[in-house]
Amino acid sequence: MKLILTQQVSGLGEPGDVIEVRDGYGRNYLVPRGLAIKWTRGAERQIESIKKARAAREIATIEHAKEIAAQLQAMKVTLRTRSGSNGRLFGAVTAADIVEAVKAADGPDLDKRRIEISSPIKTLGAHQVSVRLHPEVNATIDLNVVAA
Repeated sequence: MKLILTQQVSGLGEPGDVIEVRDGYGRNYLVPRGLAIKWTRGAERQIESIKKARAAREIATIEHAKEIAAQLQAMKVTLRTRSGSNGRLFGAVTAADIVEAVKAADGPDLDKRRIEISSPIKTLGAHQVSVRLHPEVNATIDLNVVAA
């Protein structure tokens, strides 16, 4: 099955890339989750707009990505959220919450789609979150979740 990626998928490619995958993977996973659309000639025209949008958001060079990674790793980010008496949160911490907490700590602007939360953050305390800044550069944010 021939698809066009609309979001970055680890191991497959970047938004706007035309990929060939097995029918079941594309039909049951990529397309329903909005990660890809079916390839057509009309959809191929959309690739250019997707690539232009990606170029505007993307961190252009590895050096710039390394600077941002060093800045993020030096930061201590605190996120205030509602929690119960036993330390469990009402809900979970989302990527958008983390982006707002980094901005509040005078950090760089991040794209929430680049934040990778390995397991849902549902408790108070210290957590580590990975940020994919560039295909070759990842950063780790030390996140401290405290009660509001």
